Amino acid sequence: TAEYIVKEFGHSPVLEQTPATDLNKKENLDKSNFQSRPPVITIMGHVDHGKTSLLDALRNTNVVSSEHGGITQHIGAYQVYANDKKLITFIDTPGHAAFTEMRARGSKITDIVVLVIAADDGVKPQTVEAIQHAKAAKVPIIVAINKCDLPGKNIDKIKNDLMRYELIAESLSGDTLFVEVSAKNKMNLDKLKESIILQSELLDLKASKEGNAKGIVLEAKIDKGKGPVATILVTSGELKKGNYFVCGNTFGKIRAMIDFNGKNIDKAYPSSPLEILGMNEAANAGDEFFVVDTEDEAKKVSTFRKTGVKESNVLIAKDKTKLFDKENNKTELNIIIKSDVQGSAEALRTAISKIEHAEVKPKIILSDIGMINETDVSLAKASNAIIIGFNMKPNREAKKTAEQQKVRIEFFDIIYKAIEFMEKSLSGLLEPERKEKIEGIAEILKIFKLSKFGKVAGSKVTEGEIKNNSKTRIIRDGKVVYDGGILSIFREKNAVKEVKNGLECGISFKNFEDFKEKDIIESYKVDIINRGIND
Repeated sequence: TAEYIVKEFGHSPVLEQTPATDLNKKENLDKSNFQSRPPVITIMGHVDHGKTSLLDALRNTNVVSSEHGGITQHIGAYQVYANDKKLITFIDTPGHAAFTEMRARGSKITDIVVLVIAADDGVKPQTVEAIQHAKAAKVPIIVAINKCDLPGKNIDKIKNDLMRYELIAESLSGDTLFVEVSAKNKMNLDKLKESIILQSELLDLKASKEGNAKGIVLEAKIDKGKGPVATILVTSGELKKGNYFVCGNTFGKIRAMIDFNGKNIDKAYPSSPLEILGMNEAANAGDEFFVVDTEDEAKKVSTFRKTGVKESNVLIAKDKTKLFDKENNKTELNIIIKSDVQGSAEALRTAISKIEHAEVKPKIILSDIGMINETDVSLAKASNAIIIGFNMKPNREAKKTAEQQKVRIEFFDIIYKAIEFMEKSLSGLLEPERKEKIEGIAEILKIFKLSKFGKVAGSKVTEGEIKNNSKTRIIRDGKVVYDGGILSIFREKNAVKEVKNGLECGISFKNFEDFKEKDIIESYKVDIINRGIND
């Protein structure tokens, strides 16, 4: 489609082939071959509420691991069996930082968040932060109320407090699953696993177990004995020992695969965590992993990524239906609002939500009261958001983190000033308007060869003026055969800056000598005009 459109406008299309480097590119997979896969769970919550204890308790209930004398090797993720022999994959991440870092890299690997709250301590700041991060990632939450064996528990208060964050228990006519557990006494751990399986069945998690495998790196390191090692989570396909693969900017061949029990395996399927050996260089957590057919292909993709070639913005929609439905794909500007009082936050949120445009829109991912903290900065980094402080400043740690992470924080005390800033920021997301102006036209009459300058087009200016170093295209039989720039202009063997209408001159072009007599030269300039949402 793009080729026909380019030709219609009188241009010659150049088809460029690049290695397939995008893991997220949709393939035409036969969905009839998709099979159910184990859910991937991340446990989050406030410090000292028992996340690690719960992880250890769940790990120790795993029959497979107990047969092998417990987990022999920590690889950052593991699997346990529910009562009906269905597998559950747990990612052992150090709190919110790793969760948001994965999101910042564009990897959504968590299917369900288990939110751990201590029965004797209730909802705390990090509990709220965990809820905000899970909701921003659009991941369902199961609440595990831990330490239910303690006498000072107040479960009803926890349920009531969580209603403010739209986590309403089924007992209160909501749809959020709550499970009362005790990691210490191993109470209701089976019920928690059942709840996870139930939630995963509602999500209908499926993936193909056929074809080349894809995955995400959870952890990466360089082992003294093994060399570069990575823990990956397979997201689709079948991973086999001996496969060639690309991982981030490196590549390799799988020499060994080790599961969470420390056992060598030959095959792995979706939602399986495993350690792989055989990389040429160390990878990074969050890197994409995918299998290719040959070592040569793996090298090509790796080399292409390392050269730092940026993909240009696609000017023509890949899907021709989207060519006419651009208004459905608005560019979003993510915003975090922190205010001194709830009323100001509400007023600012309402004012921002009223800003409308056909191509861009503001999206408030968090509106809260209180000082701007490190969690706000990490959420902004993960979501590529701007932080608006209304009568509120960041603490010292947040300011330092924002500078390191290059997160933008703006401060206001008048609402209309904040709105003006938002309108300006949204205007910056609009594609600028390009206006082209023809400055001069010339016709090539004769072609000369100069020892110093190579081929020169002996031309006559028929309209306007031709300027040195200007943007230029050469047109032959209505088709553009060259689009570049003028290298130099000569009149009577002297270099000149410009030639006016009616005069003859010699013209040489940058990296182009395939011009012919009767070709038309167009000299033009392009004005870039920035647009505003109120234009």
